[in-house]
Amino acid sequence: PFKKDDKPFKKWKDDKVASPATTQKTTVLKSEDIRLNKYISNSGVCSRRDADLYIESGNVTVNGVVVTEMGYKVKKSDKVVFDGVLLNPEKKVYVLLNKPKGFSTSDDENVSSAYDLVRNASTSFLKPVGRMDKTTVGLLLYTNDNDLIQKFTNTAQHSSKLYHVSLSKNLKFEDLEKIQTGVYINEHKVWVEEVSYVEGQPKSEVGIKLKTSNVKVVRAVFEKLGYDVIKLDRVMFAGLTKWGVTRGQWRFLTDQEVINLKNLK
Repeated sequence: PFKKDDKPFKKWKDDKVASPATTQKTTVLKSEDIRLNKYISNSGVCSRRDADLYIESGNVTVNGVVVTEMGYKVKKSDKVVFDGVLLNPEKKVYVLLNKPKGFSTSDDENVSSAYDLVRNASTSFLKPVGRMDKTTVGLLLYTNDNDLIQKFTNTAQHSSKLYHVSLSKNLKFEDLEKIQTGVYINEHKVWVEEVSYVEGQPKSEVGIKLKTSNVKVVRAVFEKLGYDVIKLDRVMFAGLTKWGVTRGQWRFLTDQEVINLKNLK
């Protein structure tokens, strides 16, 4: 069974501790000029060191002219082509939010926007990876990396998401087995990787792991069997957990976490 005292269903002591990550800011350029290798690195295609090698070998052009000079500076408005590909110089930002209740990713003017919670993380406009309604809490990733957004909102994406579900009444064991076998929603079978009672908690507290990033599907699974979902908390998203991020706070992903996300199939 899922254990409340083990990851990811541990009792988060850090929920009462402010996360220092929320004070971080991305670097804002003071000058419009930027070194060519940094421009290339910011686009996400390679490191600055590797960029120097490409520049030296003549594989980079600026406004149609090959540049091999180390330390060459360009403007954001310049057209830089790297190995035949036109680059976007905007630095990629990845922010993991532990979304509280009452905030949504929708454009409804009557609901507080979850984006307001991460607005100060970057000078770039960040978009959520997937959608989350105002009643669902937990992990929500924001980024300006459109390729990553498309990857994780694609129905063919197979990364695991783990949810802690609080129900209006105890989940019957026979219904738990039905969920594990697979429940049909709108004639489509919802495949569940794992479902179990949360150890040490009432039978109304359930952990469920599945591939879909659509939280509506998670709710629908239990509602199909006659249960009302009182609380839905996404505690793991594609290998990322809430560890070190209090409710309502955020942190930047590490370089390794970004690499892991991009390598997921």
